[in-house]
Amino acid sequence: MTNYVFSFRVPADYRPNAETPGEWRAWFGALGSALVDVGNAVTEYASLGEVGGGESRMVAYSVVSADDLDGALALAKDCPVLRVGGGVEVGPVMEVGGV
Repeated sequence: MTNYVFSFRVPADYRPNAETPGEWRAWFGALGSALVDVGNAVTEYASLGEVGGGESRMVAYSVVSADDLDGALALAKDCPVLRVGGGVEVGPVMEVGGV
């Protein structure tokens, strides 16, 4: 199994509503043992370089375990962020030894 980072992005003008926390708890619960690290919300951010032209912003991250990239994408397909016009960036974690 490989660990994958999910970077959750929302439209730049997105604001959560009262149902948002429950939607996320339900989705994290559905991930079961594949959820390695629930991660954290990002409350403030800045960027350097080109990261989407200001159309979206990072809102949180999590780490999951999957057999391959397709498996990680399958885990991300029901993410609540997709229902509000956002997206999930998915990438394998590369272990860097000696750092």
